[in-house]
Amino acid sequence: MMKKLIFSLVFSLGIAAFNGLRSQCDTIANLCAKHIISSFISDGQQYRSLLLNSEEYAEFHTTFFGETTYRIAACSGTSDGNLIFSIYDQERHLLFSNRDQRNAPYWDFKVKATLETIIEAQLDVTRNAGSGCAVILIGFKQR
Repeated sequence: MMKKLIFSLVFSLGIAAFNGLRSQCDTIANLCAKHIISSFISDGQQYRSLLLNSEEYAEFHTTFFGETTYRIAACSGTSDGNLIFSIYDQERHLLFSNRDQRNAPYWDFKVKATLETIIEAQLDVTRNAGSGCAVILIGFKQR
């Protein structure tokens, strides 16, 4: 009987912690959405990852289609500039990093030809010492 009670308690605490983290990521995604302004249409995805420290990376794979203008927004926490994101091609050649732009929360760019990419996200140790939910949003302009 005691084992069942302990199991139920641990299980309930796990569910509560998961819901709290999910709620935190929802809040960050809503704050990040302000960077996908009306001239951009969301791709409908919310790329999310829980990063436990500044040494962890989240990795997301996406395809950008030729002759399209995109905006990538990257957020962690309630203020801008906490998340470093870098975009690589399939051969891991760096295409862009917001680290070079003082951790700008978004970047606009146009792709000439369809390109499969890897987006890496990492917490900035100088601005966010703890863990956090990393959120990447992508929008595109209609032709």
